[in-house]
Amino acid sequence: MKEEFIELIARVLQVLSINKSWMTWNLFLAFIPLALSVWLFRTKRGRSWVWWLGCLVFYAFLPNAPYLLTDIIHLIDDIRAIQSVWMITLILIPLYLVVILAGLEAYVISLINLGHYLHRIGKSQWILGVELITHTLCAIGIYWGRFLRFNSWDFITQPDALLTKGVEELLGKQPLVIIAITFTILLGLHWIMKRVTLGFVTQLHKRIAIKPQRTNNPNAG
Repeated sequence: MKEEFIELIARVLQVLSINKSWMTWNLFLAFIPLALSVWLFRTKRGRSWVWWLGCLVFYAFLPNAPYLLTDIIHLIDDIRAIQSVWMITLILIPLYLVVILAGLEAYVISLINLGHYLHRIGKSQWILGVELITHTLCAIGIYWGRFLRFNSWDFITQPDALLTKGVEELLGKQPLVIIAITFTILLGLHWIMKRVTLGFVTQLHKRIAIKPQRTNNPNAG
């Protein structure tokens, strides 16, 4: 029994060690557009050529955030490797959930920051349309990344292959179905998580606003 437990722990550690590299790298790529969204849309700066270049880089890297959804395919292999209900339930599945939710949250906050910028410049009516276009572009980017194995920097390193092979693939029936399903999933998850995130931020602001009032009240206590 003791030897079986030690062997199980060894398998779990081996799986976690293998996952650590790609999970860390994919999370790093997912947080690049989040950082760019803060710099582009939360700071008051003019729309110079640097700003526009930053927007292009932002959209090039943005699909990396929801792309983490597709990493669920690795979970099947990990379950087969561990073969322990308790280890899978208590360690493996929570780990995948945290990584996937972190990527989705980076995506949601990035679009919230973009919406904040559009509202600030008086283009609030564009927010929904921009979000739908962004979901479409990210669905295409996810397909390119998962099935064609393109990376965000391929826009610079091999733009000809990206445009020829990538565009050709989009004309097929199966890619269009996959992209449509991905778009629908992104639309639904973004709608839910956006409201949860904004609700949390609203409650946080209310608590922060109430505390100074209680502190400054001379009759308090």
